Amino acid sequence: MEALPPFDLIRPRTLAQLIDARAAHPASRLLGGGTDLMVNIRRGIVAPPVLIDVNGVDELRTIEADAHALEIGAAATLSEVAAHSGVMQNYPVVAQAAGHIAGPTHRNMGTVGGNIALDTRCIFYNQSEWWRQANHHCLKTTGEICHVAPKSRGVCFATFSGDLAPALLTLDAEIDIAGVSGKRTVPLAELYIGYARQNEPVTVTRGDGKFFLSLQPSEIVTAVRARNSPGLRSAYDKIRIRRSIEYPVTGVAVALRRDGDILADLRVAFTGTNPRPVRLAGTDKLCGGPLDAPVFAGLDALVRDQIMAMKTTFTPGHYRRRVAGVLARRLVQRLFEGG
Repeated sequence: MEALPPFDLIRPRTLAQLIDARAAHPASRLLGGGTDLMVNIRRGIVAPPVLIDVNGVDELRTIEADAHALEIGAAATLSEVAAHSGVMQNYPVVAQAAGHIAGPTHRNMGTVGGNIALDTRCIFYNQSEWWRQANHHCLKTTGEICHVAPKSRGVCFATFSGDLAPALLTLDAEIDIAGVSGKRTVPLAELYIGYARQNEPVTVTRGDGKFFLSLQPSEIVTAVRARNSPGLRSAYDKIRIRRSIEYPVTGVAVALRRDGDILADLRVAFTGTNPRPVRLAGTDKLCGGPLDAPVFAGLDALVRDQIMAMKTTFTPGHYRRRVAGVLARRLVQRLFEGG
């Protein structure tokens, strides 16, 4: 890694000051824990002239969780979320997802907002400057083609790998967004637009691995919120090559409700596979009966249809998709049985 390039650091103390600083410096980046951003700066992937430290804004550091609702500020650390008794008791999928991220020191620094808006990753993108230059760079930086899919006609297939997003998607979470034009609340699913279809042009609503967030210029995520669903059981797990620090081969969040011997509700979401976190569409059609072989077969079919098998890491894409299906089945079985 190279030495850090020069930059200015701004430390706002209120949300209003943060929004003003972001508007005044459009090329700036927000600095929470810096566990991903600082590495990318050292590698020469990005070189923001200004960093805005969000950690001094108390409004962004709250965590409230009870049997009715969940609200987490964007600057709350992953360690704080993973260890919060209200989150662990009422929203275990979120606590487990936070606790699975990287290693303990990363979780002590990393923030909820940083993980929700985590930059997409790729074997051709997250490399040193000399490595990228030797490969004529890639579409996500200054190159002209996506090395993952050279015939993709200008579509980037870099992969989203944040752990909190799939967990929160199974809870129908919403996010609070603030900018110079005001504040708004939208479903979390609407934040992610990285669809990356080879025969589909990139637009403002259906992007790719390079344009994967729907945030407008100067907008920032300030909080995430969700309501509790009575009887919903949830859990998160992931597979990674190195257990302590590695990004996921795939991460899976499952939430379900059992009514006697009937699977009454099923929600399954993935990370590490597509340019966006994916909550499977069609799981409602698997509900209404017992958890049996046809349900698992239907789940496998949804995974094959919606989870990409692209080689964006050192792990083969087809292996990652298969692991995603196996891990989802295991979690569904365990939660249905009360584990």
